[in-house]
Amino acid sequence: MNYPDASDEELMAVYQKGDLEAFGVLLARHQKGIYNFLYRFLRQSENVEEAFQEVFERVVRSASTYVPTARFTTWLYTITRNYCIDLSRKGRFRRTISLDDSSGDEESFSLGDKVSDEGPGPDQMASASNLEDKLASALAQINPDQREVFLLREKQGLPFEEIAAIVGVSVNTVKSRMRYALSALQDQFKKLGIIKDE
Repeated sequence: MNYPDASDEELMAVYQKGDLEAFGVLLARHQKGIYNFLYRFLRQSENVEEAFQEVFERVVRSASTYVPTARFTTWLYTITRNYCIDLSRKGRFRRTISLDDSSGDEESFSLGDKVSDEGPGPDQMASASNLEDKLASALAQINPDQREVFLLREKQGLPFEEIAAIVGVSVNTVKSRMRYALSALQDQFKKLGIIKDE
């Protein structure tokens, strides 16, 4: 098998037959995305490593249940999300819920306009780091359901249909949560002085 060219689904099928190299390729492909999702969702950097290890242990334990008709990323992020929910229920990680429900207008804004990764110079890197910290602070203030949809869409690049399968709601509900997340983030950015009222 040509591992670099194989799809996630093909690699998982081979791993289910005992090919550990296939799992190594899957881990390499998705470790950064899963780690970043956990870091941004849990907001407890000292525990993210532990959470990351546990997610991939769950992947190994659940490998036999994977059915190749489903996208591997849907299955993987469902396991990750369920682990975050388990942690929340156990109270091991504190989630912050927005104090003011965002029921304002549904104007969207381009996050790409606010956070850019295209070749920053040294002076821009410090500013970008500060902006990333502010984004993390803003994300911590919004509703957890909206935050997870935002992270899966904007940070992991998943389509709405796949996010709906991961969180177990309709596509319209996912889109609605995304609109509210963008509106709530816009409000938080105004409070932080990142963007100005028009």
